[in-house]
Amino acid sequence: MDQLARRLGVPDAVVIGLGSMLGAGVFVVFAPAAAAAGGTGLLIAVAVAGFVAYCNATSSARLAARYPESGGSYVYGRERLNPFAGFLAGWGFVVGKTASCAAMALTIGAYLWPGQARVVAVLAVLAVTAVNLRGIGKTAAATRVLVVLVLAVLALVAVTGAGHVRLDRLAGSDSVGRGVLTAAGLLFFAFAGYARVATLGEEVRDPRRTIPRAIPLALGIVLAIYLTLAFVTVGVLGADRLAASAAPLADVVSAAGLPGLAWVVRAGATIAVTGVLLSLLAGVGRTTLAMARRHDLPGPLAAVHPRHRVPHRAELAVAAVVIVVVALADVRGAIGFSSVTVLVYYAITNAAALTLGRDRERRLPVQSLAVAGLIGCVLLAVSLPLTNVLAGFGVLALGAAWYALRPARH
Repeated sequence: MDQLARRLGVPDAVVIGLGSMLGAGVFVVFAPAAAAAGGTGLLIAVAVAGFVAYCNATSSARLAARYPESGGSYVYGRERLNPFAGFLAGWGFVVGKTASCAAMALTIGAYLWPGQARVVAVLAVLAVTAVNLRGIGKTAAATRVLVVLVLAVLALVAVTGAGHVRLDRLAGSDSVGRGVLTAAGLLFFAFAGYARVATLGEEVRDPRRTIPRAIPLALGIVLAIYLTLAFVTVGVLGADRLAASAAPLADVVSAAGLPGLAWVVRAGATIAVTGVLLSLLAGVGRTTLAMARRHDLPGPLAAVHPRHRVPHRAELAVAAVVIVVVALADVRGAIGFSSVTVLVYYAITNAAALTLGRDRERRLPVQSLAVAGLIGCVLLAVSLPLTNVLAGFGVLALGAAWYALRPARH
């Protein structure tokens, strides 16, 4: 069987995790989350989503160290639960993250050229796929540059807006307590990139050491950034204005009296989302590779390029599907749909982690975190908008039906 090359250390793995998370939450999800939960509710929702993500990260790290190969929870579900659980996790990840890729591509188009957003989105998918096909080393290097630029832009927004924060704006809504779980479910979309390190497990050096360090570190950095920016954004704009904003961070800069810097923020948004799309396509391609290796997807998708050591057929197939979704879908629907299916994916991750037993070398109550993560994923999934819940579980049911009715395989 063809194997991928192990080239990533802790810094590269953390960078890929940061590149996967930074962008979606800051530039896309804050506005609908504020509409659901209000100002104070948004801050609570960020903390809730971060806690559920931390539980999932702990489970993912334990499992990825035990099974350091491509596929993430598709592999964990098969090995620790049963083949169907693994298939459902893999199906949910591939379908949900394909929708995420389309949402990110459409966001790039909306920021760069609103009048031709879909055309720009298709070009972005083609460009990112070309980078990924050159090898995971190229992906990590490109993501490192993007992360540095994005952090600079986010720091600019935070520093610019900090002097204009008004605490009374944090309570500018009566929906606190009603929509916090809905907002947390939407915001989870922004945190889910931490597991990209686990899906790249076959390309990480010394996975038992690298993965457990890289995942919590990347998640902790992003949680601190999200809380800071959520506080500044709500404090400057207020919940109602934030909920109606199409470009919240650019509006923060304008509200602070520096509208000339709005173009810098828009450029930063484009860079951030490109970083998300870069690593997201890589992760989906590798889960597709793992499923094809076990014939849960067509066998030809399991091919690994002889020179660049990447799953080139899987990458190209995923890119083709993303382009089709870009032509048909809208950003908000793609985000909600993705959140439902990916939360199911992580519910299976936590269920698989529960079978590992206690880690004698760790003092943290890892079993309790797995239980909390499992319950949290289910609660957030069913708290999302009804149309997203029905669509997400409907597609999962279709996958389950195909799994049950397909011809027996050897």
